[in-house]
Amino acid sequence: MDTIEIKPVEFDLPTQGNPAASCKPSQAWARVPAQPSGEEKAALKAEIKALLKARDAVLVAHYYVDAELQDLAEETGGCVSDSLEMARFGRESAHQNLVVAGVRFMGETSKILNPEKRVFMPDLDATCSLDLGCPAEEFAAFCDQHPDRTVVVYANTSAAVKARADWMVTSSIALDIVDHLHAQGKKILWAPDRHLGQYIQRQTGADMMLWQGSCLVHDEFKAEELKMLKAQYPNALVLVHPESPQEVVALADVVGSTTQLIRATQTPGVDTYIVATDNGILHKMRQFAPDKTLIEAPTAGNSATCKSCAHCPWMAMNGLANLRDVLKTGFDTGVGEVHVEPALGQQAYRCIDRMLDFAKTHGISGPRGQGRLEQAHQGVGPA
Repeated sequence: MDTIEIKPVEFDLPTQGNPAASCKPSQAWARVPAQPSGEEKAALKAEIKALLKARDAVLVAHYYVDAELQDLAEETGGCVSDSLEMARFGRESAHQNLVVAGVRFMGETSKILNPEKRVFMPDLDATCSLDLGCPAEEFAAFCDQHPDRTVVVYANTSAAVKARADWMVTSSIALDIVDHLHAQGKKILWAPDRHLGQYIQRQTGADMMLWQGSCLVHDEFKAEELKMLKAQYPNALVLVHPESPQEVVALADVVGSTTQLIRATQTPGVDTYIVATDNGILHKMRQFAPDKTLIEAPTAGNSATCKSCAHCPWMAMNGLANLRDVLKTGFDTGVGEVHVEPALGQQAYRCIDRMLDFAKTHGISGPRGQGRLEQAHQGVGPA
C-alpha cells in the first residue's frame, strides 16, 4: 500500500503586508494514497470495521472525500456531512474517540467542540488552501489594523484564526449572520475566502473588508465554458457554491452550501444539473437523486490554468490504508492525533458557540448523521 510521489499544489496567498491586495500563488503539497485493488479494499474495510469497535471510535467523513470512506462511515454508524455537522455529530456520539476523514481544520473543529475526546485523522498533513492562505499571525496583525470591525471568519480556518474571531460562520448561515450584524450597524472584517465574502457583501450590502484568500477548487470554475455548457443543456439547473468566482455565481440557478446543493437535486420537474463544487459531492448527490443526470461544471478550457481541477488534492489524501493505519497504531503512538492547546481551543470555541446559539435562536438546525437521507441534508454546511 505504497503512496505515490508527493505532488506540489498551488494556492493563493495574499501579498505580504497587504492582505487586502491581489493574491499571489504559493505552493504546498499533497500526498495521495495509491488505490488498493478490489480484494485489498474488502480486507481493509473489514479490518477498519473491527478496529472502530475495538477502539470505541466513530468515523465522520466529509462529502468531498473518497466514496469508499463516505460509505464506510455510514455503514459503521458514523456520518457523512459538512465540517460543522461532523463536529456536532462527534459531540453527540457516545463513542469516546473520533476519526475525521477530511482536512486539518475539520479535525481541529471536532477537537474544539469535543475537548474531552481523542480526535484522529488518517493524515494530519491534509490541509486546505483557505487555511494555508490565512496565516494566524498575519491575520491577527490585519485585525489589529482595523479594531473597529467585527471579525467574522469562515469555518475553513485554523483554530488560531478562529480564536481571533468574534464569529465563525458556515456558508449557509453566513448571509443571516452578516445581515444581522449589518442591521446593528457593524462593520465587518471577513476572512478568508474573497469570493464568498463578495457574494455576502452583494447580498447584504454590509460594509465588509475582505481577506483575499480563495479555494483552489472553486476558484477554477470557468464562466465562459460554463456558458457553453448551459447552451448545450438548456434545461439543466446550475448549482454553484459561493466560493466560486463572481462571474460563475452569476450564472447559477442555485447558490448554496454543500447540503443546500444536495437538496437542490430534488427540484421538481428538473432532471439535469450542472454542479460547480468539488466533485466528491457527486457520490452523495447520486445516492440522494439516483434518477437525475449530474454534469461537472468546467474547470478546463480556454481559460483554464495549471491548477484546474474539480477535486481537492488534500481531501484525496484520505484513504482506506491510512485510515486503517491510524486506527491500528495511531491510538497507541499518537500519530495522527489532533491536538488543540486548551486555552486556544476555549478562545476558538467562543466564535463557534456564538454561531450555534444564533442558529438555535433563529431555528436553523443541522443534520445529525443518521436516519433517512432526506433528514440528513437539512442543515448548515460550510464547504
